[in-house]
Amino acid sequence: MRVLLVGAGGVGTAISRIMARRSFVEELVIADYDASRAQVHLDARDEDAVAAALRVHRCDVLLNATDPRFVMPLFHAAYRENATYVDMAMSLSRPDPDHPYTRCGVKLGDAQFAQAADWAAAGRLALVGMGVEPGLSDVFARHAADELFDTIDEIGIRDGGNLTVDGLAFAPSFNIWTTIEECLNPPVVWESGRGWFTTAPFSEPEVFDFPEGIGPVECVNVEHEEVLLIPRWIDAGRVTFKYGLGETFIGALRTLHDLGLDRTGLVTVPGGAGPVAVSPRDVVAACLPDPAGLGARMRGKTCAGTWVRGTKDGRPRDVYLYHVVDNEWSMAEYGCQAVVWQTAVNPVVALELLATGAWRGAGVLGPEAFPARPFLDLLTAYGTPWGMRDRVGAL
Repeated sequence: MRVLLVGAGGVGTAISRIMARRSFVEELVIADYDASRAQVHLDARDEDAVAAALRVHRCDVLLNATDPRFVMPLFHAAYRENATYVDMAMSLSRPDPDHPYTRCGVKLGDAQFAQAADWAAAGRLALVGMGVEPGLSDVFARHAADELFDTIDEIGIRDGGNLTVDGLAFAPSFNIWTTIEECLNPPVVWESGRGWFTTAPFSEPEVFDFPEGIGPVECVNVEHEEVLLIPRWIDAGRVTFKYGLGETFIGALRTLHDLGLDRTGLVTVPGGAGPVAVSPRDVVAACLPDPAGLGARMRGKTCAGTWVRGTKDGRPRDVYLYHVVDNEWSMAEYGCQAVVWQTAVNPVVALELLATGAWRGAGVLGPEAFPARPFLDLLTAYGTPWGMRDRVGAL
């Protein structure tokens, strides 16, 4: 397997360090817009240049570690060059212009799924949403449906942690461009008989008790790919995604929105050589510390997981399947902060399963389209086990 990794930021760096310990990759070619941190200078917006890089380096896999703005040119380039495509976030959504908080507009992944028939007919695979959330969370949903439940009332992705950053009151542990996108867009919910619909940002707050010492964290609705992926392959009454953001973080995001600093369109500002057109969101990203460089100042754990309610053998069941990473461990073992490392390990596991033939498929597929057990076993073999907690009394 020859892999073109596009994106050498925090997640891309973690991917390269994890892959260096595995033998299934013949060659890893790292490409980025910033030539100082990559082997290949590449503009992810340039489909022709990406296609050429795949050809020149004879890569049969394109692993997208950029933010969602660049999904479609990379997706198209992989198809053109007959390469397997893998990403960790899907094509961008666009809210309904008239009823953004009740009705879906363009949904996450719609642009990719519109081409699913072409990929399937060509015998090519696009594995979408294969990070931790989405990604491992979807694998957990598949495992629950296959082995733990007969019927499922609700699948709820719940993400929380107790991470802090020394000396910084507001320091997102993940790409701020993506964080603003998913937190301020209308969250999507799926219900059987109703389909997909939207709510207001930060709606339906609930306190969820996270494992391994993290404890209770208030979680709110956030737009996320799992809600768009899971119902395509798994029968459930309801699917939601809620994120433990905290009052300070939510307040900062609301302020950015109120000031128009979450906008992606260009605005004109004075510059030393005359007026300059800039994106407010890009300015915010440039002003904040790089998440990849926060590891030495971070403390605590992050938890990604899937809460499932339903029945087994005629009796109610309620479980939380989860994966916890301690920042102290990930920094000592890989030199990567917990959130980016947790995201990075999952596409590497998936690629190894594809390389060995344990996972096979064609078309545009989410993680839940594949058997879960091989993934969970291999994740544990990587030295990062998952867990499951029966939520007694939670029904």
